Amino acid sequence: MLQQAIFPALPRLILGSSSIYRRELLSRLGLPFETMVPDIDETARADETPHATALRLAREKAAAVAARAGAALVIGSDQVATLDGRQIGKPGDHANALRQLQAMRGREVVFHTALCLWDGRRADAADAAQVRNIQTVVQFRDLPDAELDAYLKIEQPYDCAGSAKNEGLGIAILQSIRSDDPTALTGLPLIALTDMLRHAGVGFFGRPGQ
Repeated sequence: MLQQAIFPALPRLILGSSSIYRRELLSRLGLPFETMVPDIDETARADETPHATALRLAREKAAAVAARAGAALVIGSDQVATLDGRQIGKPGDHANALRQLQAMRGREVVFHTALCLWDGRRADAADAAQVRNIQTVVQFRDLPDAELDAYLKIEQPYDCAGSAKNEGLGIAILQSIRSDDPTALTGLPLIALTDMLRHAGVGFFGRPGQ
């Protein structure tokens, strides 16, 4: 990696996720990294807000991997979609996905993308985690059932909260996207992550983080 050649003292970096989308996004930074799958229960708690669920799960994912990884920087991320303040989960199948898209058409859906960077080099766990939530507001197009059904048959986004892959054909069913971090909707907010990495001492462009 070019970054490692320019600035070789980079700490071990681990992405705590099995998502190919998060892996692709992180690779854009040019930093060498590994992936490990966190083994946690991702069920939302009855008394949690969507914002709190996303933050808790991002932290738990990072902490679970950090417990196995030792002195490394671990990235955990989680996303919760909401309509009228209610969580929208992964549909799992075509029928559920169609119901989700029917409920969201012509409406605004808020996506909470939480990010945690866990610094395993710190002895005190209380100081190890940087955590942040990035909010993205998505306006869905008001499309007829036939178009929604056709989209789902083509892309089959049944493992995506909100039943649409904005990085693929799903962009065609969206009217607008509003966020301070353009990659948050895909699952890994890179602006927030580079801030956290700099705070942890990771340098970009051949110099230590500030």
